[in-house]
Amino acid sequence: MANKNKDKKETEREYTIPLREKTRSAVRYKKTPKAIKSIKEFIAKHMKIENRDLNKVKLSIYLNQFMWARGIKNPPSKIKVKVTQKGENVLVDLVNYPNKLKFSKARAEKQGKEALETIENKKSMMKKMKESLQKPKEETEEDKEKAKEAEEKAKTSAESTKELEKAQAKQAKHQTEKPKKSAKPMRVALQK
Repeated sequence: MANKNKDKKETEREYTIPLREKTRSAVRYKKTPKAIKSIKEFIAKHMKIENRDLNKVKLSIYLNQFMWARGIKNPPSKIKVKVTQKGENVLVDLVNYPNKLKFSKARAEKQGKEALETIENKKSMMKKMKESLQKPKEETEEDKEKAKEAEEKAKTSAESTKELEKAQAKQAKHQTEKPKKSAKPMRVALQK
């Protein structure tokens, strides 16, 4: 019963994880992946995850970026993290963000909020459209008269455009110019 209560609770802890000892023995071009794996192992051990399953430990995007910021050959020697356990899964995040990551995190949060707002706006617009389509419009006499006037205007404008096109075609027919004879250039030597 005690295990079930622990799973339901959300626990948060802070750890400073030493990485130098684990990465020292790794090959130079595998140091950062080894450091990430050692973070997961440390968290699995200290948060008492069953069978020390590393798949249940999730690193945040910003922690991953911080680890890879100096490349594959030079990971940080120690790192301070905040660990949150939700059910079986464990989320690992940085405690102190460097400025570059602070700005990128703020930008990502802002974009996420804007995306949620646009989704909500679209949903509300769709609801309004559905409501307006479901309600039958009652046509009044004024609406019918306006529709008839619009049809008449469309007919008269179509007739007037046809008449203009005919007049322009007639003028173009009578104003054709005779084609000029194309003079072939003579060779300079034969002009004598």
